Amino acid sequence: MAALSKVEIQEKLTKMPGWSHAGKSLQKKFIFRSFVEAMAFVNKIAEAAENAGHHPDITISYNRVGINLSTHSESGVTERDFDLANQIDRIRATMP
Repeated sequence: MAALSKVEIQEKLTKMPGWSHAGKSLQKKFIFRSFVEAMAFVNKIAEAAENAGHHPDITISYNRVGINLSTHSESGVTERDFDLANQIDRIRATMP
């Protein structure tokens, strides 16, 4: 799966509130009411990522979770990153 152009990425991001493109990755930060909620979110992402065979870089700082998505084999952002980003947004929508 080939890396998308900057134009393609920007076009897709118009439909994905909160996500941005920096360097060779998609990024988004999520804030929760507690550390426990943040960890529950991360665990759900882990399951989705494992099922997709595509793993994000995740940072956790108390109630804040940062996600970076990139397809390393393509040295950039691909459809796989957008697919997982959409799954992550759907996961977040199911949580308090």
